[in-house]
Amino acid sequence: MSSDHERRKQISVRCIASLANVSDVTNKFNNHVHCTLAKDRNVATTRDYYLALANTVKSYMAQRWVRTQQRYYESDPREYDSCDEALYRMGLEMEELEDMEPDAGLGNGGLGRLAACFLDSMATLAIPGYGYGIRYDYGIFTQKIVNGEQSEQPDDWLCYGNPWEFSRPEYSVPIKFFGHVEDNGKGGRKWANAQIVYAMPYDTPIPGYGNNVVNTMRLWSSKASISFDLKYFNDGDYVQSVLDRNLAENISPTLQDIIRRFKTSKFGSRNFSRTDFTLMPEKVAIQLNDTHPALAIPELMRVLLDDECLEWETAWDITRKCCAYTNHTILPEALERWPVELMGSLLPRHLEIIYHINHCHMEHVGKVFNNDMGMMKALSIIEEEVNGVARLHSELIKSSLFKNFYKLWPDKFQNKTNGITPRRWLMLCNPSLADLISEKIGTSWPVHLDELTKLKKYSDDDCFLRAIMRIKESNKLQLASYLEKTCGVKINPTSMFDIQVKRIHEYKRQLLNILHAITMYNRIKRDPSAKVVPRTIMMGGKAAPGYGTAKEIIRLFNKVADKVNNDPDVGDKLKMVYLENYRVTLAEKIIPAADLSEQISTAGTEASGTGNMKFMLNGSLTIGTLDGANVEMAEEMGNENIFIFGMTVEEVDALHSKGYDAYYYYNRNPELKEVIDQIQCGFFGGNFQSLVDILLKYDRFLTLADFDSYVECQEKVNEAFCNTTKWATMALHNMLPLGNSALIVQLVTTEEKFGALNPPTKSSQIQLRANKNACKASKLKILLFILQFSFIYEYKKVIL
Repeated sequence: MSSDHERRKQISVRCIASLANVSDVTNKFNNHVHCTLAKDRNVATTRDYYLALANTVKSYMAQRWVRTQQRYYESDPREYDSCDEALYRMGLEMEELEDMEPDAGLGNGGLGRLAACFLDSMATLAIPGYGYGIRYDYGIFTQKIVNGEQSEQPDDWLCYGNPWEFSRPEYSVPIKFFGHVEDNGKGGRKWANAQIVYAMPYDTPIPGYGNNVVNTMRLWSSKASISFDLKYFNDGDYVQSVLDRNLAENISPTLQDIIRRFKTSKFGSRNFSRTDFTLMPEKVAIQLNDTHPALAIPELMRVLLDDECLEWETAWDITRKCCAYTNHTILPEALERWPVELMGSLLPRHLEIIYHINHCHMEHVGKVFNNDMGMMKALSIIEEEVNGVARLHSELIKSSLFKNFYKLWPDKFQNKTNGITPRRWLMLCNPSLADLISEKIGTSWPVHLDELTKLKKYSDDDCFLRAIMRIKESNKLQLASYLEKTCGVKINPTSMFDIQVKRIHEYKRQLLNILHAITMYNRIKRDPSAKVVPRTIMMGGKAAPGYGTAKEIIRLFNKVADKVNNDPDVGDKLKMVYLENYRVTLAEKIIPAADLSEQISTAGTEASGTGNMKFMLNGSLTIGTLDGANVEMAEEMGNENIFIFGMTVEEVDALHSKGYDAYYYYNRNPELKEVIDQIQCGFFGGNFQSLVDILLKYDRFLTLADFDSYVECQEKVNEAFCNTTKWATMALHNMLPLGNSALIVQLVTTEEKFGALNPPTKSSQIQLRANKNACKASKLKILLFILQFSFIYEYKKVIL
């Protein structure tokens, strides 16, 4: 178990610079207990202490928040964290207080976690940016595993309030729905007889690492007239229970807020009637994070046309220059599609603007392609830029998903490989490893992650490699203890921790993982005395409430786990654990303890992936296909330090063209046939015919075609795991490439493209200090990321 000293380091407030001194923190903390909460130490609960701590930290951040907006910085931070020390002296356990804070219900899967990393990196880089999203009441569900099946329960994460946020009722904005469009009598158009819903912003301060910068995340809330429907929920229909409520709550007047902020800035004018909107593209950059906020385009046009009375050509030029779009998927079914009837009823003015945009766009396409009707039919509206999130993904966008758009505007398609923030995904979740790294290469690497390459010279240092493995062993012991308490499963901490945690989806191929687990089980049963590398297979992730196949995958995993975990012939040789309600807090426990990271999607289907990077940064080895960011990771670290298997994108395309026959692979491999037959006949309990049919008849993701290669590669994993020195060396090399995958790299290159900010120079200090040129340049432009933390149902929602 971790020591008191280690536990005290593993808290999120320790990276906030200069929280005054211990005495001041203690006084403020006690003042909040007595005055804000009206309690004393005799009656205060752990939650009360958490609220007092949150309010204490928030009061310090609020001062810097204001100063950040005024663009100047305070003196250097002290070397110790006064808040941490004050609470420790008062005998309060930081772990208990942190457990009181729920994960914010703002996203579903990796896109929400990526958005949080963006915000952290922008603040650390001193980039003046806003993160915009929706303040969901029930925007995500709590996953419970009941009798092996996923059950959705409401995640009322705001039931005790959110002590970190500030409500801003003075900036409430009316949002229109329904109604109709008519002439305004002045040659323009107006939206008449619309229903009005008011959206109120809630601001959350986002502190930078080790500096005095505090940026803003602004979430919009609007209360629906229909409360949460417990009848639907009790009947098991989570989607319907929140459907009507979310239709009114899933609105965001972000574009109105952006324009208001521009008009009140010194770049606009204090006299609103004199605002020069032609300057807006030079000062404002709007990054659309995937398809969910796509209606920002017609909404920006509506505000400029109807509210600001600009001419169409001027408004369109501004919109095109301000907006860029990041594509996060190449699966066509994941792209937004809205029925015209729905758009015309719900947002009639926006539909009218979309028609006009499309008309102008088609005129341009006709000129470029000589009125080629095929091209004109295929092309639609596109923004200032479209970038993929991994090099392979970007090439696939150009060659398949947006092939015709690329022909029209090749210069607009760029690659910005995704990244992660090392502050949360190493310093916070794995402080012992972070300290070991700092002992060897200094303390500036959390901001300049490329400095991790300095560790390469220690790849032959047995003492350093043993230290890495000791830290891994300690992390595994902590996770094993946690799982025994929460899941009731006792696992062997010396076994290989083989982990796949991500959204449950057919293309991510959790089924392939399960097929391999059953293969291992069958081999053990055939020869219980055979020498086996002990392995604990962990899987976690949520299935969308309406995605039946994904739910069946979860049920199958748990049925197989029941059989495996209770078989005396197997014992500690193989265990299977489903990690219920996977979320950021749980990820911070899992990732530092992982030995093997499963990144096994079909080549050409994963846009990028950031989970692979988090595991690698913590010294986990990867088994994966040449998909998403795995391609670049393999190139950086060398194929000898990663376990690559399966078909390439070209081979996948060729097999699809030839015609994929799953029965060919089923019949030629006796082990695979045995596994599928066991699932089909109910050997593990339950009826899984639907999954068998998918594997043998309807599998677009070629699971059986990659099975042989996957099992063979897993044997190489076993061989490497038995050689501790080799494994430790490979783990070290896995940590090195992440310098090119930190979000700092992506944000700086994005900023350079927009011309807003010079990259900060390297600093030998632990805190980031924005240089004068960057500080001056940052006044010239505001980078705005619309970070949409959207919950995905089977139906497609209209989100502004």
